[in-house]
Amino acid sequence: MDDIQAFIRRLPKAELHLHLEGTITPATLAELSARHDATPITLAEAEALYQFTDFTGFIEAFKAVTRQLIHADDYELVAWRMMQHLAGQGVVHAEVFISVGVIYMWRNHDPACFEPIFDGLERARLRAERELGLSVYWIFDAVRHFTVPEAERVFQKAAQMRAEFPSIVGIGLGGDERRCGSEPFREIYAAARDAGLRLTNHAGETTGPEAIWEALNIGSERLGHVLSAVDDPNLLHALRTRRIVLELNPTSNVRTGVCPSFAAHPLRRYFDAGLLVTLNSDDPAFFGSDVVNEYLLAHTQQGFTREELRQLAANSFRASFLPHATQHSWFSKIAGTHS
Repeated sequence: MDDIQAFIRRLPKAELHLHLEGTITPATLAELSARHDATPITLAEAEALYQFTDFTGFIEAFKAVTRQLIHADDYELVAWRMMQHLAGQGVVHAEVFISVGVIYMWRNHDPACFEPIFDGLERARLRAERELGLSVYWIFDAVRHFTVPEAERVFQKAAQMRAEFPSIVGIGLGGDERRCGSEPFREIYAAARDAGLRLTNHAGETTGPEAIWEALNIGSERLGHVLSAVDDPNLLHALRTRRIVLELNPTSNVRTGVCPSFAAHPLRRYFDAGLLVTLNSDDPAFFGSDVVNEYLLAHTQQGFTREELRQLAANSFRASFLPHATQHSWFSKIAGTHS
């Protein structure tokens, strides 16, 4: 087991579905609380927040954690720790969701509140590039059940800031699919695309194949979770022929109760069907699994060989928003990683 873990760690990897706020560990949460609260939460209380049994419980825990992110220094701290952990796993590039929609909602819908926060994130990113050799892109994530105007505010901010900050590459639509699908966001996705932003979307995590079709039909390039696509052969054909990127997060789906086990996850079926599959950790501090462990579970629970793990690593760069020349430079390094 140590041998396969070492091989996975050596493989250059990109992580494409990772929420900044979901990387905050209970220990860091307690540290943030000590900064801000008159009666700080204990480590045991922080750990208890992460003990949920379904998707609704996860959303509530995520909100409680995010409330402790107040100042730019808080964001810089959690981003730097996330980046250290990524580098320790052999991740050399990450495309990270920032819950900008949540920030706006909790700061009286004021778009000006975000720039100082983003300065803290950029300080961490530049340090990681300099000290860890890790590249990071940011994806501004709206919350689908916060209404279309709120999402538009997030996407407009991404478009406005992108000229000054090339690290901002795309937009996303997270939140509770059960409360709002993708169709209402068609026009603002088109506007974001016209502004040069790349389009990601969460789809089919807690909903059926129809939600994935909706996400496809508004122009999404990459889809997170896509758990229910396995139930629709026509959808699988469309995903394959259109070369839509699947940002899969098996342990996340198990922990939120939408998939019974890692072994039951459709990862293997999608991979064998020729879909463009990537493997990611989503919210690693909440789900107790990082990207190295996801690759390891793919090996132990679904029989992925070392060569297939190489293919997953190559897929992570092929599906990234990196320039093509940079993607290809990583393909050769993956091929040269000794088993």
